[in-house]
Amino acid sequence: MKVLKKATLKVRDRMRTKMERNILAQIHHPFIVRLHYAFQTEGKLYLILDFLRGGDLFTRLSKEVMFTEEDVKFYLAELALALDHLHSLGIVYRDLKPENILLDSDGHINVTDFGLSKESIDSDQKTYSFCGTVEYMAPEVVNRRGHSTAADWWSLGVLMYEMLTGNLPFHGQNRKETMTLILKAKLSMPQFLSVHAQGLLRALFKRNPANRLGAGPDGMTQIKNHPFFATIDWLRLLARQIDPPFKPTLTAPDETHYFDPEFTRKTPRDSPALPPSATAHELFRGFSFVAPSILEEGRERHRGPLANPARMHIPEARPSSIHDEYELKEDLGVGTYSVCKRCIHKVTRAEYAVKIIAKSKRDPSEEVDVLLRYSHHANIVKLFAVYEDEVSVYLVEELCRGGELLSRIIAQRHFSEREAAAVMLKLANAVSYLHANQVVHRDLKPSNVMYASAKADADSIRIIDFGFAKQLRAENGLLMTPCYTAQFVAPEVLKKQGYDMSCDVWSLGVLLYTMLSGEAPFATGANDTPSQILERVGEGRFSLCGPMWANVSELAKDIVKRMLHVDPSKRLPAKQILVHPWIVQRNSLPAANLHYSTDPAKIKGAIEQTYKAIGCAANPVPLCPVNASALARRRRQHRPKSASGL
Repeated sequence: MKVLKKATLKVRDRMRTKMERNILAQIHHPFIVRLHYAFQTEGKLYLILDFLRGGDLFTRLSKEVMFTEEDVKFYLAELALALDHLHSLGIVYRDLKPENILLDSDGHINVTDFGLSKESIDSDQKTYSFCGTVEYMAPEVVNRRGHSTAADWWSLGVLMYEMLTGNLPFHGQNRKETMTLILKAKLSMPQFLSVHAQGLLRALFKRNPANRLGAGPDGMTQIKNHPFFATIDWLRLLARQIDPPFKPTLTAPDETHYFDPEFTRKTPRDSPALPPSATAHELFRGFSFVAPSILEEGRERHRGPLANPARMHIPEARPSSIHDEYELKEDLGVGTYSVCKRCIHKVTRAEYAVKIIAKSKRDPSEEVDVLLRYSHHANIVKLFAVYEDEVSVYLVEELCRGGELLSRIIAQRHFSEREAAAVMLKLANAVSYLHANQVVHRDLKPSNVMYASAKADADSIRIIDFGFAKQLRAENGLLMTPCYTAQFVAPEVLKKQGYDMSCDVWSLGVLLYTMLSGEAPFATGANDTPSQILERVGEGRFSLCGPMWANVSELAKDIVKRMLHVDPSKRLPAKQILVHPWIVQRNSLPAANLHYSTDPAKIKGAIEQTYKAIGCAANPVPLCPVNASALARRRRQHRPKSASGL
C-alpha cells in the first residue's frame, strides 16, 4: 500500500501522483504492477498494489554482484515487452532502474513506480522535462533537447550493462561529471561479454535517439529480432510459460525475506495527516478506482429490461435525490432507452448534462461501471455523479457545448486532412485506451462523438453514450450479443458472428470516410433501402474514387481501407492507428480544405433513415452467400469460414 499525505505534497508531486494513478488504472500487463484500489481520505491518498514478495532487482543484484547472460536475457526480454506496452499507450516510463523492478512469487518481473512517467506522447512528439535517476538518463534527457519513448531504450541499455558487469556504464564522482560522461564519454565495453551482448549494448547506446534500437514504429520488432534474443520465444514469454532463472523460496503469504532490511525493520505507522490545501480536493477529484477484476468477482449483471425495476439498485448511486442538488432543464436529446437534459447544480450554478435511463427499459449497471472506471480519460465524457429513484437512474455528466462532431463538420462544408487526422488521433487514443482495458463501445456512430467546448477544438473531442458498451469477459475475447446501429457496424455483427474490438475500429473508419469525403461509405442517398446498405456493409463495398477523393492523400486512403477491411482479423487495431504514417505525419498533411459537394441535409438524411430502418426491423436483413459477393468474385476466392463455436 502506497500512502501519501496531501498536505506535504508539492504541486509538482500532486500532479505526478494523479498521473501515476491514471497510468496504473489503464494498464493491464503481465510484467507491470497492477493497481487494485485507489481511494482517498480528507488528508491522504492510498494506492493498493500487487504485493510482490520476491523483492526488487536491486536487492538481488547487490547480493549476486552480476548476473549471467542467460539471466539478463530473460529479464531484459520481459522488460522490453512491458516498455513496448507502455509505449503503445503513448506512455514514456522515464525511471527504469533496478529499484523499480520487482519480482513476483514466481520470479517474473513487474515494473512499478510511475510517478515520473509521461502520458500522451506520440512517436513524433517530445517532452522536455528533466527527470529520472541521472545515471540511467538518456543523452537527450540530460541535454534537455526533448525526448520521446526512445529514452527508455537507452535506460534499458544502462540496466543491461549493470546486470552484466555489476557497474554502471557512465558514473562520475558527482552528478555533473556523470552527465558529462553520458553526453561525451566512449563506452568501455568489457571483453568477457559475448559478441551479441556487446552488439545489443552498442545498438541501445546510440546518442542519436533516431538511430537507437527500439526507436520508431518497428522498434520492438527490431529488438525481438536482435541475435542476443535469438533463443527467446516471445509468445511463450508473454504468456508467462518460460520459467524465470530465479524463483524466490517463500514459506508464508506475508514473506518479506527478499526485501531490503532497511525497509522491513521499520514499524509501519498510519500517522495523522495535516489538513490539505483548499484546492487539494478538486485536484484529486476522481482519484478513487477499483480494478475491473475485483468488481466482476461474484457478479454478472443483467443488461435487459427488468421484471421489477423498483427492486433494482445501483450501488454507486448517491443516497440523496438528484432534485435536491440539481435543477433539470430542457431536453438535449432523446434515445430509445433514455433522455438527456441540461441541468444546473443548485449551489455552484455549474451546468451539466444528465442522462436519465428508465429502469423498466434497460439495466444501466454496465454503463455506470464503465464510466466510473474510465471516464477520467481526456476524450471520454466525464461522469460526475450517479443518482437513482424507483423508476430511473440519473448520470450527471459533463455538458458537451460544441455539439456533434459530424454535424459541425458537414455544416461548415469544409475540413482539412490535417484537422481530420487531429480528430482521429484523439478518437483512436480513447478507443485504444478502452480496448487496452478490455472495453468495447459498440455504438460509435457520429451522434456519439461530440465537442465538449463550443470552440470545437480537437482536444475537446468526447466519446459519449456507453449504453451499449461491454467489458469483455469471455476467454476468447469475443462478444456474442447482436447489437448494432445502422451502417456503423462491422460485417461480422450483421452475420450474427461474435465480434470484438475491431467493430469499434470499423465505426471509426466510417466516421473518417465521411470526414474526408462528405459522404457515407455505405448509405449513398436518402432513397437507399436497408437491404442495399447492409449488403454493401456485408461485402465491404465502398469507393475511394470520384471528385470528392481527388485531393485526398494516398496515406489517408490507405488508413481508411485498413480500418474498413471486411475481414476483422485484417482490420487495423486501434493502437496501430496511432502509429500509422497518416497520423504520425499529421502536421505535414495538407491544410487546404476538402470541400464537400453533397448537401449536408442529404448526408444526415441518408444516415438517419438507415438508423431508423434498422431499429424498426424485427429481423436482420438476409445477406447473400459470401461466394456471391462482388468482392469474392473479383478475387476468385471464398472468404475463410469461421470456426464453429465462435
